[in-house]
Amino acid sequence: MSDTRAQTPTLEAPADAPRKPAVPALLTPLGLLTVLLGAALPMIDFFIVNVALPTIDHDLHAGPAMLEMVVAGYGVAYATLLVLGGRLGDMVGRRRLFLWGLAAFGLTSLACGLAPDAGTLVAARVAQGAASALLLPQVLATIQATTSGKRRARALSLYGGTAGISSAVGQVLGGLLVSVDLAGTGWRAVFLVNVPIAAAAWLLAARTVPETRSPRPTRVDGPGTALLAATLITLLLPLTEGRAAGWPLWSWLLLAVFPFVGTAFIVVERRAERSGRTPLVPPSLLRIPSVNSGLAMIVPFSVGFGGFMFVVAVALQNGLRYGPFAAGLSLVPLCATFFIASLAGPRLVGRFGRRVVIAGSLIQGAGLIALALTVHASWPGTSVAGLAPSMAVLGFGQGMVLPVLMRIVLSELPVAQAGVGGGAMVTTQQSGLALGVATLGTLFLSLLPSVGIRDALLAALLAQLAIVAGTTALALRLPRSVR
Repeated sequence: MSDTRAQTPTLEAPADAPRKPAVPALLTPLGLLTVLLGAALPMIDFFIVNVALPTIDHDLHAGPAMLEMVVAGYGVAYATLLVLGGRLGDMVGRRRLFLWGLAAFGLTSLACGLAPDAGTLVAARVAQGAASALLLPQVLATIQATTSGKRRARALSLYGGTAGISSAVGQVLGGLLVSVDLAGTGWRAVFLVNVPIAAAAWLLAARTVPETRSPRPTRVDGPGTALLAATLITLLLPLTEGRAAGWPLWSWLLLAVFPFVGTAFIVVERRAERSGRTPLVPPSLLRIPSVNSGLAMIVPFSVGFGGFMFVVAVALQNGLRYGPFAAGLSLVPLCATFFIASLAGPRLVGRFGRRVVIAGSLIQGAGLIALALTVHASWPGTSVAGLAPSMAVLGFGQGMVLPVLMRIVLSELPVAQAGVGGGAMVTTQQSGLALGVATLGTLFLSLLPSVGIRDALLAALLAQLAIVAGTTALALRLPRSVR
């Protein structure tokens, strides 16, 4: 059988022949599909457990704190190690790290699916988050290094669409798998389904994804890595676990330490760059206008999106008594319109620039208002069909925002920093998602005892609407035109 891997062919040349610069390998359509499949797996898994948590609690007697850790353990490990994963891909090869990440993700998913108790499940989820951090940064870096012009714009828009709909698809798929109860596996199917998908993606990637690495690979920044991990852990861990544990002393101590380790991280990274070393996250990246303005908007967008997905999953199941499948089905209109809008992104942004993001934010706000009015008027008889129009509007607005923002962040990024830049962007996104669960989720759960599920949901939707107003204002800082 012939070898069809997408690699740059090389020919023998006479010793005295002048050396020609290497032609960069190109990412074929099948190769792009493969890396997007690899990107979808960790994104889906961040949300897929939301609708399975009640069943996990029943089977493993987990309790609220352990259930929070099933979600938070994955998210914290994922966000903490993403930038390191991007740097390692720059050094040893992005295709190699992509394959290692797929293999590790499949194995850790198997461990999650076979976990005999809650403690083992939490440990396996932390390992799964670490595997995701190896896998995901290689996707953006590979796209940056192997595409250009319209092909890159198209690929980045597809990546943005994948990033957005994977979050909703995760809950739809999770609800379906739990409801079907394949061979009596129940909630375990939401993890076991990853194993054959990861294996198929590995086989495809081995033959279709070209190998790329930074032309000037650098050593891992040990102090920066440790301080970034400490910064994210001291913020995300208490915010995600504090409420479930009753806000113990350790949660307040970690929050008090957070600003100090965060400041130390910034100081160390600036000092490393001034001295000629390559820091984990070069501060010079934030001096690139597209990176600075894009990341500043990705944070609140992700906070609102992450909080919305968590709150809706809880409210529909506990308030409207939807089953896992119906709770997931209610998000199908959002998934569909998000994907449609993300496909239209390249053409729209080429013509209208940042006005696409502004319009998307306004449409997202209209969707939230429509959803709040629907819930207020029809609760507790709100049906899946009744939610569909507002969910569709909301998804279309979000689909006009996130893919374009990701393209803006990466538009001026040097190819040599594709891995670390992609890792920094996804770290920002994942940290925002976790913050959204912690902040909007805590607001919702705190209001439940006093005002009930409907009004707690309305309060969370109004809080997200305020966040959308802020992102609309931040959109005015984006570059007027996008490459």
